[in-house]
Amino acid sequence: MELNPVIVSVILLCALCLLRVNVLLALIISAIAAGLCAHMSVDKIMNIFISGMGANSETALSYILLGAFAAAMTHTGLAQILSRRIALIIKDNKYLLLFIIGAIAVMSQNLIPVHIAFIPILIPPLLGVMNRLKLDRRAVATTLAFGLKAPYIALPAGFGLIFQGLVADNMTQSGIEVLKTDVWKSTWFLGAAMFIGLLVSIFITYRKPREYKDLDPVLDECNISKKSLKLRRKHYVTLLGAFATLAVQLLSGSLPLGALVGLGIIFGAKAVRRRHMDKLINEGIGLMGYVAFVMLIAAGFALVLKETGGVESLLQTVLPYMQHSKFIAVSLMLLLGLLITMGIGTSFGTIPILAVLFVPLCSNLGLSVPASVIVIAAAAALGDAGSPASDTTLGPTAGLNADNQHSHIQDTCIPTFLHFNIALLLAALLAVYIF
Repeated sequence: MELNPVIVSVILLCALCLLRVNVLLALIISAIAAGLCAHMSVDKIMNIFISGMGANSETALSYILLGAFAAAMTHTGLAQILSRRIALIIKDNKYLLLFIIGAIAVMSQNLIPVHIAFIPILIPPLLGVMNRLKLDRRAVATTLAFGLKAPYIALPAGFGLIFQGLVADNMTQSGIEVLKTDVWKSTWFLGAAMFIGLLVSIFITYRKPREYKDLDPVLDECNISKKSLKLRRKHYVTLLGAFATLAVQLLSGSLPLGALVGLGIIFGAKAVRRRHMDKLINEGIGLMGYVAFVMLIAAGFALVLKETGGVESLLQTVLPYMQHSKFIAVSLMLLLGLLITMGIGTSFGTIPILAVLFVPLCSNLGLSVPASVIVIAAAAALGDAGSPASDTTLGPTAGLNADNQHSHIQDTCIPTFLHFNIALLLAALLAVYIF
């Protein structure tokens, strides 16, 4: 029996990450394994891999520039002031802190669509506050992942409008007519399930105090005075740069251009001296460079998987088992979605792959339109939380591991995988019988 490249590569990727092999190396090794299963030569595999890396080049550049912007905010002291203001509001209430972080994460997807760009700016200065509260950072990781993922599934704005538009368009093209404006009326059910998963993580799984070392004296500062909260000229300039970054991104659709304009304002108005430019760029690369490189490698890995033909082969293999039982068919669709998204690393890119075969199958099984929407959306979204190569997990780790006390796999990927993928699986299976 010939091994399927997708199954082999995704299982190998997860196993290597659990064995604490670096994600970059795990992705490269898994891509080579996928290619070899498809009888490709190593030269061909590497050529495809390298050519595929360009697909995430804009994302990688965005993260590098935003990392520099975050370093500039830290250098001016604005990030510390923001963290102190939040500390003043929450006092000793760790749940209020989680609520604020979650609300900001939700807004980053829908109201002010900057995605994970806020994390390296906001989270590192708050680590000292989290340490003082003995807050388990795994709860923060699940809160951030919820805010990055649930809104595009359930809310029809920002990234949610893009995701739901893809669901509607691909389902319509495949035989079930769905309006973009109607998708959220079904997928709210998935968002509610994720919210329950979030509550379980905060109030049950990770409610106990957890000790961390205060390695950075800046993060350990708990004495908050009015003087420490006062905004100066350089802070107002930095805020102007932040708003300019957002405005340019929204007008041009280019996050790298927005970040470049923001940096230009900060350096041009001398909020940070130009002699510190090299230092800040280096700090930005140190802060977000790893995430940027993982996204590049993940794009190469995804192209290798596509070129092997393993996705189509996998779908065709399980299709005969889906013809008669709703429960078995939906379970297999969701598990396939989980495997594919874990490998490709993006829910958005999974929708067109799944819709072609799954939409006619939903019709043959007699699923209602709302149930079909939920199954397709869940199958595409599964795996985004928990994938080592997804920005839903890489973003939280980039902020929470600023002091090297937060493991990407153990403290971000595994908690988010358990609490959100299980919730999505159960919700989609339940939807088949109640919608």
